[in-house]
Amino acid sequence: MKYTSIIFLTHSYWPRQLKIGLQGDVTDPRTNSFLYILDILPRLQKLPKYILIENVKGFEVSSTRDLLIQTIGNCGFQYQEFLLSPTSLGIPNSRLRYFLIAKLQSVPFPFQAPGQVLMEFPQTESEHPQKHAIDAEKETEEKKIEEKKIEPNICFDSSTQCSGKEAILFKLETAGEIDRKRQQDSDLSVRMLRDFLEDDVDINSYFLPPKSLLRYALLLDIVKPTSRRSTCFTKGYGRYIEGTGSVLQTTEDVQIENIYKSLTNLSQEEKITRLLMLQLRFFTPKEIANLLGFPPEFGFPEKTTVKQRYRLLGNSLNVHVVAQLIKILCE
Repeated sequence: MKYTSIIFLTHSYWPRQLKIGLQGDVTDPRTNSFLYILDILPRLQKLPKYILIENVKGFEVSSTRDLLIQTIGNCGFQYQEFLLSPTSLGIPNSRLRYFLIAKLQSVPFPFQAPGQVLMEFPQTESEHPQKHAIDAEKETEEKKIEEKKIEPNICFDSSTQCSGKEAILFKLETAGEIDRKRQQDSDLSVRMLRDFLEDDVDINSYFLPPKSLLRYALLLDIVKPTSRRSTCFTKGYGRYIEGTGSVLQTTEDVQIENIYKSLTNLSQEEKITRLLMLQLRFFTPKEIANLLGFPPEFGFPEKTTVKQRYRLLGNSLNVHVVAQLIKILCE
């Protein structure tokens, strides 16, 4: 078997904690391991043939990134930068990350765009033009049925004329955010969440407690099994609510707009009663692992707690995205 040297670096914690674009990012001690690799790379007797780097969005405007580009350029690597999310591969989860692929060669990549950060995967010769094999006709029909069932009665400003519809505030989302989510749910190139859910699981232990429902009702990102989107799951998922990941509405026949209508005017008991009708639950660790592309046989040691599993998955990356980049890199 022939082996090829490849360096894979993931350093995804520091940019969101530093002031990106300032010279301070290279002086922060948390970057020392990364800077050490950049220091020894030109002095290696035999350079690796491939380099793949992952980081969070924001790294692309840091001075550490500039040093990286200068170093690999001086070593003779051709490279391309990306900002990619699993949605590009039809996976209903937003996890935007910075990636760089580099190859030790004199000829540029066919898709190479110097100075640009690509937002989509380049199409390879072995790929079919269509991103995903989907029964579009069936999916479209399902979508029409779903849209007939749900006709949101939403107006975002009580002073706005809404064609006779009552003006209501849908959580704390703007009109633009609502429109973006609807567009995501209408993208037939992305699979539904139900394809990633566990069939045999005790969901009772994953329901959001009434206290959390009452406190964070207006901040929850709520999705259904038929949704084609979910937000990034962080290591605080299951422990914190705000900004850690989507929650799943298990009663699909309940109209979420009706639940939130005039919610702020109700008593606490009435609010909890209404919110409980949605039967909101956390995604299980296995379901998040499915969205991240881990194989069906993947599992955690039995002694690992649910909290620990969420933390590990929140610090992970999407397997399919990395696999696709390795495929592109090695072609």
